[in-house]
Amino acid sequence: MKFKSCGVVFIILLIGCSSKQSNNPKTVYQNNYLRYFMEEQTESVLSKTPYDGVIRQAAQRYAIDENLIRAIIKVESNFQVNAVSKSNAIGLMQVKASTAGRDAYRLQGKAGQPTTSQLKDPVINIDVGTAYIRFIQENDLVGIRDPKVLYYATVVAYVNGAGALLRIFDKNRHVAIDKINELTAEEFYKHIQTKHPNAQAPRYLWKIKNAYNSIAMIN
Repeated sequence: MKFKSCGVVFIILLIGCSSKQSNNPKTVYQNNYLRYFMEEQTESVLSKTPYDGVIRQAAQRYAIDENLIRAIIKVESNFQVNAVSKSNAIGLMQVKASTAGRDAYRLQGKAGQPTTSQLKDPVINIDVGTAYIRFIQENDLVGIRDPKVLYYATVVAYVNGAGALLRIFDKNRHVAIDKINELTAEEFYKHIQTKHPNAQAPRYLWKIKNAYNSIAMIN
């Protein structure tokens, strides 16, 4: 309970600090997402995993829903620290160093990319994976207004890239975001299930949604 109180205070401070720039699209998006995140976190007690402390710190650092991080880890690696895919995605959050790793480093203001040994470290892997989620939301998906649509879009972009997601709606990113904003969360979910060209994306979204809901039920 102490954590939940501290987390809420932390998020309120973030919202307060960013509210002075409310005309900035990124700031508007961040405020909406942080409020949604705060509401979600105050309603649940987090489920127990071997990496709760690390997940909690990363969630606070990047203002990402803890249960989303848990759901991604569950689906990606089932909490296997040394998991490596055929495409060389590594560790708990199955981070590819040359793509997600580089983007996470860019968000952190660093050059280069994490090494394989670093990504097998659960602390680094969760930090980099969560930073990548924040990078996606602040760059590729900035402008999506509905928090639940943003949640779905983030999941799809995490597994199959934001570019492939946006091109379903339009080749122009801004037009694509406008079209996404015309949809409800349910309509967006159905659109991904029926229109995404890569079959992996809708399956992954379904898996993450189920994992997330299961975690929320435990909470």
